Amino acid sequence: MECIVHFQVIYPQPQERKSLRGLIFVGQGQEPANSQLTTMFKDMGFNVRLEDESQLLFKPVDASMNFDYIRVTELDTGEEVYKEDRDLKSILEHLLPRRF
Repeated sequence: MECIVHFQVIYPQPQERKSLRGLIFVGQGQEPANSQLTTMFKDMGFNVRLEDESQLLFKPVDASMNFDYIRVTELDTGEEVYKEDRDLKSILEHLLPRRF
């Protein structure tokens, strides 16, 4: 079964977001494992490690990479869809102190 992974790559200068997609094959009714996401990103030229599992946030392994982080925004398997709640994210960004 196919899983279309929608994600954003965040670049530092100027603060820029690029929305991209990737494809992972998973079993019926399954979501991709974090290791599958990491492998997909590596195949696309983004050598990353999982930084925050709850937010599906990936950071570069090598500090010399030209992007800050990658955030998965949607996992589309054609069935149940994981989608980032933008309203909740906006509220939390304003209420919680910023981490660096």
